[in-house]
This record gives sequence, structure tokens and C-alpha cells, in this order.
Amino acid sequence: MLGAMSDDTLRSVALTKIGDARFKATNARGGETFMGTGGEDPDFTPVEMLLAAIAGCSAIDVDLITAKRAVSTSFDITAEGHKVRDESGNHMTGLRLSFDITFPDGPEGDAAREFLPKAIEMSRDRLCTVSRTVQLGADVTYDQT
Repeated sequence: MLGAMSDDTLRSVALTKIGDARFKATNARGGETFMGTGGEDPDFTPVEMLLAAIAGCSAIDVDLITAKRAVSTSFDITAEGHKVRDESGNHMTGLRLSFDITFPDGPEGDAAREFLPKAIEMSRDRLCTVSRTVQLGADVTYDQT
């Protein structure tokens, strides 16, 4: 069944407090990253993590697609948006990804350059789970145990 939920579809991270307004996120494979308020520590804020997740998801998509034609010689994405507070509460608006990707000279690089807009479109419209979830919207349930 399309869209069925199972253990194969479940993704999760555990978040543990490690200091004043500082947290460690751990994935099922044991990977760790850190987040905080963005004050004195270098940790990413949750909003920065969201932007990084959107950019990272599309970066992986676009890299995998274009690398079939040529490996990029440089690959940079900037993710940005505005954090606002209005009648809907705090949220982000104007989310934008800017791609700056170059490929080597030659026919393979030309093929990758030519396909790059399509690869970005595929990520935006169909492939990137993170941005697609933001675009489509998803309910978030808050439970207390």
C-alpha cells in the first residue's frame, strides 16, 4: 500500500539536554549533532538545523543525479529564510535555496550543467523529503510520557 507506515518508514532521533539550553541529537546509527540557542556556543539553532536539513536533502539529490553525468568541481548551497512572528505565531517565511555548482569542462561537464536545472526541479518537486514535508505540511503531535 502506497504511503503505508511501518518500521521501514519510521525515522527518529533522540534529544538529550547537555547544558543550559544545549541539546545533543542522536540518530539510530549513533551519529550526534548539537543544537542550542545560538548564544555563546557555536551550536546550530533549531531553525539553522531546519535550513541545513532542507539544503542537505536537496544537495544529496542533486549531487546523486548530476554525478551520473559528471562529478562537480565545486558544490555550494545557501539556505535562507526569514523568522517571523505574526498572528500565526513564530514561523519561517521566504525559504530559499541558492545553488552554486560547477562542473569540469568537456562533454560530461556540459551534460551535467545542462541537466542541473532538471535535477534541482526533481528535488524540489518530488525527491527531497525534508522540503516536501515543509511544502505539504505535516501534523506534529506533542505527547508527554
